[in-house]
Amino acid sequence: MNDQHDHGALGDAEYTEFMELAAEEGFDVEDVEGAIEEAGHGPLPVLAVVGRPNVGKSTLVNRIIGRREAVVQDKPGVTRDRVTYEAEWAGRRFKVVDTGGWEQDVLGLDASVAAQAEYAIEAADAVVFVVDSTVGATDTDEAVVKLLRRAGKPVVLCANKVDGQSGEADATALWSLGLGQPHPVSSLHGRGTGDMLDAVLEALPEAPAQTFGNAVGGPRRIALIGRPNVGKSSLLNKVANEDRVVVNELAGTTRDPVDELIELGGITWKFIDTAGIRRRVHLQEGADYYASLRTAAAVEKAEVAVVLIDSSESISVQDQRIITMAVEAGRAMVVAFNKWDTLDEERRYYLEREIETELAQIAWAPRVNVSAVTGRHMEKLVPAIETALAGWETRVPTGRLNAFLGEIVASHPHPIRGGKQPRILFGTQAGTKPPRFVLFASGFLEHGYRRFVERRLREEFGFEGTPIHISVRVREKRGRKK
Repeated sequence: MNDQHDHGALGDAEYTEFMELAAEEGFDVEDVEGAIEEAGHGPLPVLAVVGRPNVGKSTLVNRIIGRREAVVQDKPGVTRDRVTYEAEWAGRRFKVVDTGGWEQDVLGLDASVAAQAEYAIEAADAVVFVVDSTVGATDTDEAVVKLLRRAGKPVVLCANKVDGQSGEADATALWSLGLGQPHPVSSLHGRGTGDMLDAVLEALPEAPAQTFGNAVGGPRRIALIGRPNVGKSSLLNKVANEDRVVVNELAGTTRDPVDELIELGGITWKFIDTAGIRRRVHLQEGADYYASLRTAAAVEKAEVAVVLIDSSESISVQDQRIITMAVEAGRAMVVAFNKWDTLDEERRYYLEREIETELAQIAWAPRVNVSAVTGRHMEKLVPAIETALAGWETRVPTGRLNAFLGEIVASHPHPIRGGKQPRILFGTQAGTKPPRFVLFASGFLEHGYRRFVERRLREEFGFEGTPIHISVRVREKRGRKK
């Protein structure tokens, strides 16, 4: 099936039929194949960029992703919502984890660099280790090298700040780190980044090694995420029926990520615990950054995210940020409202209103109201997780999808814009986990209409508990085949 093009989730016969349809409608075959391939990809391999502060990690990440997204500022402590970005090089797509977001003396410099690198390395398939060639290898760099050796992931050594011939010698000195060839780069000017990325592609697996749920008898993976002190550890202990994770009144007492195999409802699940990080008041920003780095690492490893929200408090920006992270990663999702048993009538009323307004973007996620302390309604968690995973893996056959799209176009045509009326001509579901659709249209479909199509898809086919990706390809202007 993978002769040269990946058909995504389409079988051979379905693919052939679909391509004929596309040609009839005047689409370029290569364009259509490209669209299906792009939407049909499984989870992308992950590249982590690590190194000590001020070696130019964020600048390098911007180079790799080709846009200035990873905010670069001279002030350390710039927290950002996002830690992972999608990138493409030489036609291959991958994710980049940027650890340059927060670099202050959190637990002593070495410890904080190490902690950061550790989370990132754990989630990654390969690592770019950035060293400042003008300074040479420091003790902190040596400490990171030890970590990398222990982790055993493929490493590409990047000797940054090499701006000319004179810098080449400095770069050569980094052979001493024992990580193989140093790639001289100036991430500021882009010099040498191409060669380095070629090396990265060699180090990255074609597709990530993790097989989602296809491992023979492998337990499904759940990430328990939520802001610090929302009760993740208590919930995990309740689920496991024993105190495995230190729970303390202090916000964010859990430090080490523990993966637990836990039996729930007669099934073994793998809980990827990502408890918050120990906070000290003046290190607030750093702790949040770590927490988000860690959440990103957990979500990357999981298939379904259980987002825990403290129902006794208002839904916060941080809650929404965590939800967005899971949605952007394309994971199945269940929202669990903790401490539900402590609410009075009034708070319940206001919470329902908040959910309607603040969480409207994930109205599709199953909801469970639980109490981590008393164990109330824990039995509802498993069916919700199973529902979400089923939605995540649902695939609509192309024929059925097109009949449905035809009905939509007939009953709710796209509004006329500039004298033209764009139409959805046909579509296909190119991938699952999460469901990814490619629609082919005669003109640009505006955002509101795409949202409407998504809503109708959900009404028709379920897709409970999963984000849906819809990409639209517009037919190029050219003479229609008669």
